[in-house]
Amino acid sequence: MKFGTKVIHAGIEPDLTTGAIMTPIYQTSTYAQESPGKHKGFEYSRTQNPTRQVLEKNLAALENGKHGLCFGSGLAAINTLLQTLNPGDEVISTNDLYGGTYRLFTKIFERFGIKTHFIGMDDPMDLERFINKNTKLIWIETPTNPMLNIIDIKAVCEIAQKHGIRTCVDNTFATPYLQTPLDLGADIVMHSATKYIGGHSDVVHGALICNDDALAEELYFIQNSVGAIPGPQDCFLLLRGIKTLHLRVQRGCENAAVITDFLLAHNKVKNVYYPGIETHKGHHIAKDQMSDFGAMISFTLYDDTTEAAVKVLERTHYFTCAESLGGVESLIGHPATMTHAAIPREERLAVGLTDSLIRLSVGVEDVDDLIKDLSDALDG
Repeated sequence: MKFGTKVIHAGIEPDLTTGAIMTPIYQTSTYAQESPGKHKGFEYSRTQNPTRQVLEKNLAALENGKHGLCFGSGLAAINTLLQTLNPGDEVISTNDLYGGTYRLFTKIFERFGIKTHFIGMDDPMDLERFINKNTKLIWIETPTNPMLNIIDIKAVCEIAQKHGIRTCVDNTFATPYLQTPLDLGADIVMHSATKYIGGHSDVVHGALICNDDALAEELYFIQNSVGAIPGPQDCFLLLRGIKTLHLRVQRGCENAAVITDFLLAHNKVKNVYYPGIETHKGHHIAKDQMSDFGAMISFTLYDDTTEAAVKVLERTHYFTCAESLGGVESLIGHPATMTHAAIPREERLAVGLTDSLIRLSVGVEDVDDLIKDLSDALDG
C-alpha cells in the first residue's frame, strides 16, 4: 500500500454498526458487559477506546510499525517512554532539541536519578565516548529543532544495537511521509502529533510507534496506569488531519524551497538553516534518509539581537507569531524566548541558537504572498 493510500485506508474500516465512512467519535467512558469480563473488547476508555484504537493502527501503519500508542501530548508520550527507565540509567540525547524535551529530561527525570548527556551527533562515532554500562536510551531528533541539523539515523542505530541500547527518534519535523526511522533501525518513533500529523492547529496529541511486542506491552501498561491518554474527539481530529498529510507536507516542502532561496539572497539575513541547501552539512544524509527536506526553516540576522528578531516577528502578517508548527498556516517564532526559553542561554549559543534566530513553519499558502510578507517584515 502506497503512502497516499495508507493515510486514507490503513487501519480504517467503515463503522460496522452504521457503515459510516468516517470513524465515529465514541464519546463514552465505559462499556456494557454481558457479565464480568465478558465484553466486546472494550471495558473502560482509559484502557481502550474504539476511536483511539483506529488512530493507533493508522499511525503504526504510516511508520511501517506494528504497535501504535496515543497520548494527550507529545511530552506525555516522551514521559511514558522515559518511565521504562530506572534510577541510575542514562540517556544520550542530541544537544539541539525541543526545549520541552530538554526540560523533561533535566528538570523532571534527573530528580529521579536518570541522567541525560546532551551531545552533538553530527559524527555518530562520537557516541562511543559517552556510552557506558548505564546507557539505556539514545534520543534522536532529526531534523533538529530549531537548527535543522541532520542526524544519520541508521549509523546511530547500528552503534546502539552493538551495545544493546534502545533508540527513539522524534520524527515530528519530518513526519512519516518524509522519513520512517523504524526502517532505518530505530526501536521507537515519537511524534508530537499536534504538529504535522494533525495539521490544523486544533488539537494537542502525542504518539509512540514500535515493532517490539515486549516493549509495546510495557508501554501500554504505563499508558493505562498513568492515564495520559487523548480523548476520542482529539483522535477523530487526528484521523481527519492525517488524510491530507502527504498533500500538506509536500506543498510545505515546495514552498520552503522557494522561501529558502529568497532568504539566502536577502541582505539582512546572515545564516539560513535548511537541509535542502547543498552546502548544509547534513544535506547528503538528509537526501539519503528523507524523501524531501521538510517545511521548517531557521535563519539569523546580521543584527544578531533579540530586538531585531522581535521587530521582524511583529511585522509579518501571513506568518503568524505563535508557538508550535506544522499547521496549514505559516507560523513564525523566536526560539530563544519562546519554544527554547527553558534551555540556558550559554547552551543555546553553543549550538548556534543565537538571539536573532527566527524559526519558520512554512504552510500551504501561495508562496508569493509568503515571500512578500517576509520581504516587507525584513525591509521594514
